[in-house]
Amino acid sequence: MDTLRLIPAAETRVELTVVNSRFIATIAPTFTVDEARAFVGRVLAEFADASHNVPAYVIGHGATTVAHCHDDGEPAGTAGRPMLAVLQGSGLGDVALVVTRYFGGTKLGTGGLVRAYGDAARAALAALPRAEKVATVTALVEAPYPLLERLRLLVEAHGGLVLAEEFAAVITLTLRFRAERFEAFGAALRELSHGAVEAVAVASEEATIM
Repeated sequence: MDTLRLIPAAETRVELTVVNSRFIATIAPTFTVDEARAFVGRVLAEFADASHNVPAYVIGHGATTVAHCHDDGEPAGTAGRPMLAVLQGSGLGDVALVVTRYFGGTKLGTGGLVRAYGDAARAALAALPRAEKVATVTALVEAPYPLLERLRLLVEAHGGLVLAEEFAAVITLTLRFRAERFEAFGAALRELSHGAVEAVAVASEEATIM
């Protein structure tokens, strides 16, 4: 089985205050370096009046990642690097984070900045919904009407998704399964239908978000 490849499921934003400074952390799924840069640019434009907009991102998973961070005017190593360390320790890939700071008038010092940016990154991760990037198979099943409810239960039992249902002389279901679970579903379907119904694979994807 492939190594779990976790990614953000949706863009998420959290805010915290540290000694009167506002820290706004925005985190999102980005699947290429260009997407990550575009996301960072969008957040910078939204908070153009902020004291700092500090980016960090990790594209890819495992040994094939591209990582980047920048301090955006904060003292070297106090902002982007602790954020990137939190991202790299999270197990997530294809993730970009910008922490926006509105200076509150009190200097935090280097240690305080490291803690504040790291805490902002951890807060964003705590609020972030996760998804997986997995290999999948899309299949078609043509089944008689009396089999429909049991077929739906069988799909659910094997972790599948019903993408579409078409009702005509027979019911045609478009289904999606994790690649490693499709064969077992097919065998269970043949058993359920006494060999009368087959699941026909029509597409496979190496990286589907589920």
